[in-house]
Amino acid sequence: METFSRVLLAGGAAAALVLTSGAVVMSASAAVGAAAPIVVRAAPDDRAPKIFGTTFQADPGHDFTQRIRSRRDGILRGRVTHVRGGVAEYEPIRWKRGTRTEGRFVGPPEGDVMAYASRLSRGLVYLSALGCGKAGTDLTVDRAGLGVKRCPRSIVAERLRRPALITVRGGAVVKIQEIYTP
Repeated sequence: METFSRVLLAGGAAAALVLTSGAVVMSASAAVGAAAPIVVRAAPDDRAPKIFGTTFQADPGHDFTQRIRSRRDGILRGRVTHVRGGVAEYEPIRWKRGTRTEGRFVGPPEGDVMAYASRLSRGLVYLSALGCGKAGTDLTVDRAGLGVKRCPRSIVAERLRRPALITVRGGAVVKIQEIYTP
């Protein structure tokens, strides 16, 4: 019984270590010598914005009067407006409720300089809501309406202006997840 308690204690300690540090830990069964190590990477502490949020997301400390540059690390509800030489320009978007329809995503008003530019990461993850084909008619979304079909990096230039959740890390876009809109 004492051995069983130690295994449970070791398993609880391993779980606590995983949740706090993201280090390499041993599973509870490995504490008894039966399994190999489990490699766990710490996830960034980013909260995704409301998918259909009605305000533009703030970026404290970003000076839009200076040259166009990368947004701080995090997740932005936005759309890619231009791709050139491995650099993507993107802008924030918000949901505008409609009177005759449910609504649509809109960008900053004309003349507003609210835009960012970041390099596209080599390991960019592009999750499409409409499949990877040229027609883009295969619906591939989760319950929240976010894309789940992983597509090649080259498709980013073909799908400009689609609403998406754009994840930035260290000045590079590392993930683009399309938001489905009919």
